Amino acid sequence: MSEDAEEEASRPGDSNVADYKLILRRALDNRPSGTRLKLAAALGKNRSFVSQITNPAYLVPIPAKHVAIIFEVCHLSGSERAAFLEAYGRAHPGRLRGAHREARTRVVTVTVPDLGDDKKNRALEQLIVDFAAQLARYAESIG
Repeated sequence: MSEDAEEEASRPGDSNVADYKLILRRALDNRPSGTRLKLAAALGKNRSFVSQITNPAYLVPIPAKHVAIIFEVCHLSGSERAAFLEAYGRAHPGRLRGAHREARTRVVTVTVPDLGDDKKNRALEQLIVDFAAQLARYAESIG
């Protein structure tokens, strides 16, 4: 049985599944319009998968391996992360490993040109953040 299938087969806390999906949906509703598509791409899934994992009516749990990626792409605030992790922990006791709870990070400073427009500057910054996250995942995968 695949890891995703095992995750779907175990539903110890259905109301808690709905709780953390609602937290995620509310967070995504407050993000830029392309965030759901970015999340689908980062997870290697299609947009309908993102719809399922953000809909509290669908009690299919979010696989633990996706939690860190969701946090990266969706830029959940500290309080959103804490609420999500609390509900996720109630729904799936012991499923999250320590690495998913709080990823260690380093700050790297990159100098880029000012594009003369706040929207363009934010888009460039987001592109760099997304690229760095993808590079980190790639580096981890190759060991």
